[in-house]
Amino acid sequence: MDGARFEPQDPAFAERVRASFGKQGAMHTIGATLGEVAPGRVVIELAWQQGLTQQHGFLHAGIVATALDSACGYAASSLMAADAGILTIEFKINLLAPAKGQRFRMEGTVLKPGRTITVVEGRAIALDDGREKLVATMNATMMAITGRDGIKH
Repeated sequence: MDGARFEPQDPAFAERVRASFGKQGAMHTIGATLGEVAPGRVVIELAWQQGLTQQHGFLHAGIVATALDSACGYAASSLMAADAGILTIEFKINLLAPAKGQRFRMEGTVLKPGRTITVVEGRAIALDDGREKLVATMNATMMAITGRDGIKH
């Protein structure tokens, strides 16, 4: 994440990303909210909830992966054409520390945009008693889908 600046293909990318996020049942179910939306970068925020934990009280790795996947997907989507849908075709997650905190910030940042395939990096940060801790990273590959029924922004 070297601070690269990207030019979105769709001038209304932020509104499109926000509208699409609003349709995500999974993000609604886990209580995630959309924070920052910038060209090639999206932040999703999530509060700790008992129902999202594993047996030790940490945010479950599956929830971390789910929110990071969405952050990465929307980061890629922010640079795509207005008529393109986005699907994850691969991701790898590194769980670096227990996800312990009151809140979590999932950051998706495009590393390499492409016409069809975009590579994105994700970072999950736990906010615990005023401290920030990196708890997971993700490398993801996203695919732009156009002209297919049922797959739109």
